[in-house]
Amino acid sequence: MPEHYDFVVIGSGFGGSVSALRLAEKGYRVIVLEQGRRWTPESLPHSTWDLRRWIWDPALGLRGFFSVRFFRHVVVLHGNAVGGGSITYANTLLVPRPSVWREGSWAGLADWERVMPQHYDTARRMLGVTTNRRLDAADERLREMARACGVESTFYPTEVGVFFGDDKDPPGTLYPDPYFGGEGPERHSCIGCGGCMIGCRYGAKNTLDQNYLFLAQKRGAEVRAETRVVDVRPLGADPTGAQGYEVSSVSQASGSRAAPARFTCRGVVFAASSLGTQDLLLRLKARGSLPGLSDVLGHGVRTNAESLIGVRFPGSTRDLSRGVAIGSGIYIDEHTHVEAVRYPAGSDSMGLLTTVMTLGRPGWTRIFTWLGTLLRMLLTRPRETLRVLSPRKWAREAVILLCMQTLDGELSMRLKRRWFWPFSRRLATSGARIPTFIPAANEFALRAARVTGGVPMTSVTEILLNVPMTAHCMGGAVMGRDRRQGVIDGRNRVFGYANMFICDGSALSANLGVNPSLTITALTEHAMSHIAVAGEQRWDGMAEEAGT
Repeated sequence: MPEHYDFVVIGSGFGGSVSALRLAEKGYRVIVLEQGRRWTPESLPHSTWDLRRWIWDPALGLRGFFSVRFFRHVVVLHGNAVGGGSITYANTLLVPRPSVWREGSWAGLADWERVMPQHYDTARRMLGVTTNRRLDAADERLREMARACGVESTFYPTEVGVFFGDDKDPPGTLYPDPYFGGEGPERHSCIGCGGCMIGCRYGAKNTLDQNYLFLAQKRGAEVRAETRVVDVRPLGADPTGAQGYEVSSVSQASGSRAAPARFTCRGVVFAASSLGTQDLLLRLKARGSLPGLSDVLGHGVRTNAESLIGVRFPGSTRDLSRGVAIGSGIYIDEHTHVEAVRYPAGSDSMGLLTTVMTLGRPGWTRIFTWLGTLLRMLLTRPRETLRVLSPRKWAREAVILLCMQTLDGELSMRLKRRWFWPFSRRLATSGARIPTFIPAANEFALRAARVTGGVPMTSVTEILLNVPMTAHCMGGAVMGRDRRQGVIDGRNRVFGYANMFICDGSALSANLGVNPSLTITALTEHAMSHIAVAGEQRWDGMAEEAGT
């Protein structure tokens, strides 16, 4: 027999964890279904070379929390875990410029610039946002680069979800719960190891299992790890789900043989990340489980117009791996934002995805330009060039530059049979190509490297595949005035279905130009604030479309 809950929350990232806590606080019986593992300091990988515990690809027996998805238009980096992407994200929690609320399909659905600041304040408090107090060698390198390019005045320490403790105490000091009046777990202060993106084993990173999800479980919410949802369909004869839903899942645990489970509920929250929610909803629409989903589903996908480049300093005596994952940032023009990123010493496997920077026009001919650049460097600076190509000591010697732009551009997602795997349909991108690289950012890296004595780098996928990388896939189930413009309304309610919500990155309806985690959190706080307490809920909440 299926287990019954008031709400099933699919995914435990920034949207799912917020939903779980706020619904539990309102008296609902809540279960969170998460396909990823639950991690402890003891089980986390020690470096990115421990692929079995770092990379997420169950088909290959890899049960980590970091996933790399290759598409025709972009390579997407994202996370899977109890706590969602917070386990592997880089702690950066920034409020976007106010004008984003006047752009994209959510423009005009609410008085966003008046309403959202209170929810950002709540999100910042819950996630323990503070200004980075550990500016280390990579941040000083970025400041040097900014000075050389005439933009030092824009340099700033990032706003991060990290517990730094008291300055008079040594790093790593244990404190009682510093955030929730004793309701939360005790915490250690940051030691600046640079390991944020391979999982903080010291308890300093404000991951969701230390705040929202931790408190949700104390209030009775259940979290079921390694559980993948495969179906959601309305109960009874009403196709709108007014009588509730049946949710079917399979176990992802090793040795479980995909054991099935069923749950019934009155409401559902999809919070499986932009990619996860799109994939699941597209399948549910195609198979007839949720045929009434808007045809806009899969459209309006954005990547923050993002590019991952960097500068390496072969043989550097300054350890660039120390500090928090993203410790500082600059603006090189009004549209282009650059952050200094690092991995901890020894986590050099990402170096396999980088190569020397090459100019030239995007396209297949750029490979020959790259070969020419590489040959010239090998002839003139052989030792330095070989060092740049080697992953050894990559984390200690490299400053990764995460470049984002506010300029808008969209992709679409759909299910498609690929030539290399015709047996089933997979999520695939379509539409016009997005820019392979950001010219202003590449020019900045070239000039900065020349002045500081480094070697500029770019991603291998940019050169060989003519596609950029992004860690911030957003949109795909965007807001709109009605089902012709969006999948959800301004309260994250799904058009055409009762008590169904989408609360993750797929709901973001404009390019933010900054890391999206704080906005996902704040937007979910906004959505949950409109749900009545359990004793007053009538279970007849349908999204209102324009003209109805």
